[in-house]
Amino acid sequence: MRLAGIAAVAACLIVSACATEPGDESGLKPTIPTTGDESTARMRARVHTELAANYFEIGNVGVALEEIKAALRADPDYGPAHNVAGLIYTQLKEDRLAEESFERALAINPSDPDAHHNYGMFLCQRKQEKEAIRHFLLAVRNPLYPTPDRSYVNAGICARRSGDMAGAAEFFLLALKVRPNQAQALYQMADLSYVRGDYGEAKGYLGRLTQVAQPTAESLWLGVRVERRLGDRNSEASYSQQLRRRFPNSREAGALRSGQYE
Repeated sequence: MRLAGIAAVAACLIVSACATEPGDESGLKPTIPTTGDESTARMRARVHTELAANYFEIGNVGVALEEIKAALRADPDYGPAHNVAGLIYTQLKEDRLAEESFERALAINPSDPDAHHNYGMFLCQRKQEKEAIRHFLLAVRNPLYPTPDRSYVNAGICARRSGDMAGAAEFFLLALKVRPNQAQALYQMADLSYVRGDYGEAKGYLGRLTQVAQPTAESLWLGVRVERRLGDRNSEASYSQQLRRRFPNSREAGALRSGQYE
């Protein structure tokens, strides 16, 4: 089974530091492996880890913490338990415990892509961008990793946060090479294109984005500004109408009402 909780939360926090992309493409979920010959202790650790992940996913962090403690009592060397513990402690803002947990997970299994990805997000939130990107790239190095596009996207967001726009674009393009319909990468490339004044390219990426993801306030607002720069008043009006109708209380709709386009 795979966890759907904090990875998305953490990635959202990273994205909010620069431009955001709508949707839940950002996060990864730690794999909890099973084997046919695991010991009784390992089986107990796995079951408690799965329960911790499930409770965490529905927002019951307190019970998730108790379950992960039970998992580690059963088998202190079960790597996925330390990875999930890192996610839980991140949510609880227990940074020291979170970092120790991720490092322990990677000491047990240095090639665990989920632990690398989650640790990377943890580090990027704390402005350790260079080290965060190193972990994202270690995640994608694992040939069995099923979603390298997400780590590339987060590496790009982290690079952009540090001011490396060229590096960010390179990572987003790598994500699109792996998965051409990667929604976050499409949004980020549209936004980067807008920032550097290539409005036609920005329009192209936004067009691709609309084919694969539901619009959000961020993407519609970017569409308004792109079309305004291109002088296409009909398209600008269409984006504006959607923004006002779908997200009337958003910050972006407020900026539209006040005419604050930049």
